[in-house]
Amino acid sequence: MKNLFLVFLIGFSISISAADFQVTSPTISEGGTLNNKHVFDQFGCKGENLSPSLKWTNAPLGTKSFAVTVFDLDAPTGSGWWHWTLVNIPANITELKEGANKKNLPKGVVEGRTDFGKPGFGGPCPPAGDKPHRYVFTVYALKTAKLDINSDSSGALVGYNIGFTSLAKASITINYGRVIEK
Repeated sequence: MKNLFLVFLIGFSISISAADFQVTSPTISEGGTLNNKHVFDQFGCKGENLSPSLKWTNAPLGTKSFAVTVFDLDAPTGSGWWHWTLVNIPANITELKEGANKKNLPKGVVEGRTDFGKPGFGGPCPPAGDKPHRYVFTVYALKTAKLDINSDSSGALVGYNIGFTSLAKASITINYGRVIEK
């Protein structure tokens, strides 16, 4: 009985630790909308395509690296749309500055291929006239220091690999839509 109680306590303490993992941003907020500077700069969208700033705290014990994804839940593809995937963020890094890209990311961080067909941040760009789409910015605490991902790896492949090594995740969901220009 004591062993069962000990297993319960360990599991409970791990779930509390993971529940405290949080992501925040000075540039986006849960349920908020997106500033135009974070919008994609092609396909009829006229943003600056800058990634927003993200900061995370309270990673669980055993975290060896982080990953970040941005995913459009409402893209009219039947399977969503990957806007950004980053892996192999060192465990001592807890923030990405606005405009993070391969030129200013820590050494060893890999940006996978977006559904726009290239690596790096691809800001929101839903079809004009669609209802606002939900974009989920997620930071994952991983139990491995390095995923075998390269800049040609699809969002689906990155997500699959993250799923096997994730200790915890924290997300911010924002909304963005475009009106039909006349």
